[in-house]
Amino acid sequence: MKPAILGPFLTLDDISDGAMHLAAVFVAGEGTDIPAIRAGGQEFQAEELARVDETTIQRVRFKVPADAPSSYQWAGEDFELAGGLDGDLRIAFASCNGEEHGDLDRDPGERNAMWARLCQQHTDAPFSILLHGGDQIYADEATKGHALSDDWPEHIPKDPSRAELAELRQHLRRGFLERYTALLQDQHYAWLSARVPSLAQWDDHDICDGWGSLPRSRTYSPVGQLLFDVAREMALLFQHGAVDGDLPPRFQDPAGTHLGWVVDAPDLRLLAPDLRSERTRRQVMGEGGWKMMEAVAERAAPARTLLLSSVPLLGPRLSVFETLMVLIPKMQKYEDDLRDQWQSRAHRAEWQRMLRLVCQMIGPEAELTALSGEIHLATRATMSAGQGRLLHQLVASGIAHRPPPKNWARLLGALASFGENPLPDQKISIERIPGQAGRYVADRNALLLTRKDGAWSAVWDFERSGLSGKLPL
Repeated sequence: MKPAILGPFLTLDDISDGAMHLAAVFVAGEGTDIPAIRAGGQEFQAEELARVDETTIQRVRFKVPADAPSSYQWAGEDFELAGGLDGDLRIAFASCNGEEHGDLDRDPGERNAMWARLCQQHTDAPFSILLHGGDQIYADEATKGHALSDDWPEHIPKDPSRAELAELRQHLRRGFLERYTALLQDQHYAWLSARVPSLAQWDDHDICDGWGSLPRSRTYSPVGQLLFDVAREMALLFQHGAVDGDLPPRFQDPAGTHLGWVVDAPDLRLLAPDLRSERTRRQVMGEGGWKMMEAVAERAAPARTLLLSSVPLLGPRLSVFETLMVLIPKMQKYEDDLRDQWQSRAHRAEWQRMLRLVCQMIGPEAELTALSGEIHLATRATMSAGQGRLLHQLVASGIAHRPPPKNWARLLGALASFGENPLPDQKISIERIPGQAGRYVADRNALLLTRKDGAWSAVWDFERSGLSGKLPL
């Protein structure tokens, strides 16, 4: 009997010529034929992108209208797509889809409860796009079980042989494949991903905890570089339906030095710089990432830009915490978590640079909203962008990661009361989500964005308390 086929899982390659160009990803056993996709009276065939042992990852590229609802057919089933990108639309945003330890052992019903909620939301009022804000998988335990990486990142060999590295590559590819396919096997995630095209921005757990904020002796070691290489290959396959040399047009660097992308729709720009590929302990983005952001800032801005920043762009002052990390030995293991943030002292000049660029994209007829995850809490923030305009930030995190203690949310809320102003006369304010008592909410959540008659609003869906009040943007 042939093995089952996982898929289709849709990703949005680009929007051009009035069409959504889509890639449908499938996972199947070696020798399995993937039925063609039918759309718009045409048939589109699958092509193999990669294989891991006896498992193949295959893709079908096809297109559908961007300005109206449509559908495609696969394996005798009809899949409806909301489309309608030139008028009223809904967009979902989610992040932190897993946990660092034991994620594969969790009860699927508990782990994926919020994906079931998103399915119901889509049934009630369809989403046109699903945005993934980082940590789509938690790959931290993929390094376990091999002598070269079992103690990563504390202890790693200095000079492993080529044969040992080749064995490690296969071990890591299997580990990443296991984590991605575990997610794809969930009925709710699979149902939604077959009907709503995704756009993803990766973060550290898609590679390993703290990637780029760990010491250079780890990340630039042979084991560290191999880990990054495998994580990147798997992210391209499963999060983007792509491989090197064949990246979709939305990626701003065809060579893939960084994985930043831009998608332009009517009166809407979706913008996601890559905050991991070029990251080091002293920089968030490299030359390629900054070149992309500066080029986008020079273009005419649409009515609304949605900027994905996997770590929150607006946040409280963290210098007190960073000082404590250095002084208290037991807390030093959390140093990379703070180094990950824009607000870290190590990144302050870059943070200011990014904020200036973002403010440049805001004008009398151009609004910008930053979407972030990473912190396993929900919150929002604002910052003056000049000309009477506000930069809004909405944080939704996490969809599967269980929340930290409520006291941590209260502590961050108290810290936020001191304020932060990285740019002169442009104070950051951490605001309350409508209907919530504190500035930070310790509850699993997802974000629902709506454009109705040209006006944007946001609602959080919380696991325990349900839908928040509507926030006009």
